[in-house]
Amino acid sequence: MQLPFVKYSKIWFTVSGLLMVGAIGALSLWGLKLGIDFTGGSLVELQFTPNRPSTEEVQASMKEIGLVDNVVQKSGDQAVIIRTRFLDEPDHQKLVSKFTGTYQKGETKVLETRFETIGATVSSQLRNRAFWGLFFVVVAVVLYVAYAFRGISRPVSSWKYGALAIVALIHDILVVVGVFSVLGRFAGVEVDIDFVLALLAVLGFSVTDRIVVYDRIRENVLRKTGQDFAETVNVALNETLMRSINSTFAVLLPLFALYFLGGETIKNFALALLVGMASGAYSSIFVASPLLVFVEKWQRRND
Repeated sequence: MQLPFVKYSKIWFTVSGLLMVGAIGALSLWGLKLGIDFTGGSLVELQFTPNRPSTEEVQASMKEIGLVDNVVQKSGDQAVIIRTRFLDEPDHQKLVSKFTGTYQKGETKVLETRFETIGATVSSQLRNRAFWGLFFVVVAVVLYVAYAFRGISRPVSSWKYGALAIVALIHDILVVVGVFSVLGRFAGVEVDIDFVLALLAVLGFSVTDRIVVYDRIRENVLRKTGQDFAETVNVALNETLMRSINSTFAVLLPLFALYFLGGETIKNFALALLVGMASGAYSSIFVASPLLVFVEKWQRRND
């Protein structure tokens, strides 16, 4: 039995359109909550043995020394990671003294295990490199797909395969960025350089999944020259469906384990991958390939 993916493409396009509009709206209203990798600032990791204070107590202690708008995360069983504005050495020592004076009592010991600072210049360089990294990946995808499918000129030109793959990639990236915009607004979730790495991984996964489907479409176009293009695409989607499902679950299962069982410091990275991989699997089946049919029908109407 053939599942009618192409027949209901308007529904898939509507769902994707709503997701993209929602993501753009969230970005317009709230933007992304940038971490110290992009804004500059300091990171302090403190270990409390054996009794760790709550995040609320840590925040209160920070405010007492004039440090507000901090991000506090638990790390492991005894450590706390604090992200705050740029600290010079006097402010750094003031922070350490505050916590040792407040919490180092009796058997409880306080030890600073990490202190990192990123200046405004370095953070600006990271922002620029992140942007250009994503840009060059997108350009490389278009060129690679156009080259890989250069043997096809009808009914859809090879370069259009690459262009439509980019449209689907934009969909995947917008979904991830939109989710993190909402989380940044309501849960204080920040994006850092790990978030950019997650986006690059999502791009790679999505392109791989898309190439498999496109390649089957190419084979069917060359083998079944008289078949309607919409039917050819639908057959290709059904033929590659189980492969897409299996590969997606093989990726998502360890990511779920990483998110729920991993440390606090990698939760956001794992979440970005989870959202992006799920979105990529969806768009490969319900967006990228039906878009080929849409373009082919549009070309026929305008010929």
